[in-house]
Amino acid sequence: MKNKIVFLVAILTMFGFYANAQTMEDEGASFGLRGGVNFQNINGEDPSGDKWENDMAVRFNAGVVANIPVAPEFYFQPGLLYTTKGAKFNGEVLGIDTSSELNTSYLELPLSFLYRPLLGTGHILLGFGPYVAYGLGGKFESGDNELDIKFGDESSDDFFYLKRMDYGANLFFGYELQNGLSVQLNTQLGLANILPDVADNDATFKNTGFGISLGYMF
Repeated sequence: MKNKIVFLVAILTMFGFYANAQTMEDEGASFGLRGGVNFQNINGEDPSGDKWENDMAVRFNAGVVANIPVAPEFYFQPGLLYTTKGAKFNGEVLGIDTSSELNTSYLELPLSFLYRPLLGTGHILLGFGPYVAYGLGGKFESGDNELDIKFGDESSDDFFYLKRMDYGANLFFGYELQNGLSVQLNTQLGLANILPDVADNDATFKNTGFGISLGYMF
């Protein structure tokens, strides 16, 4: 029930961005689009207590953001993004001894605080804040085998189970041109263990990554 409520709130937030874009502009706020490439990984420990050995996986994100002024040069920046995460593994992963890849998709709600001072004809962008993400689906590929991602505190040979909710912290730095176009570098640190709570499993999975994105503010 809690997951359904979070998902509903995220959907309503997305429609709210679109419905109130003109009103926000009239009040000094701005509305825009953002998308980019992520280089994702998994932090954490395997059941033996050793750190996971994995490689970066190329993923993407796209969505909407709003800059709401709270003080001169300071803004509250909520957003709603469709984002993909995961990692590539070499060796044994949860009992599977082979090269494998985790690919997950989320509806993500970043809630950032933005410092946007004037520099030249544009603006510096420096922001940070928490995020919460709602898992939509995904796949775990291992050799010739492919398992669909399921969400819940369960274990099965037919599916790869993860917790649906993810949360953590974002940090980004960039520059916005006078015409509204912007580019930014961002990094993300997941704080939630997204592996299910099942007996005799002390392993941890935490999403992490960095990337580059382009944006346009209307």
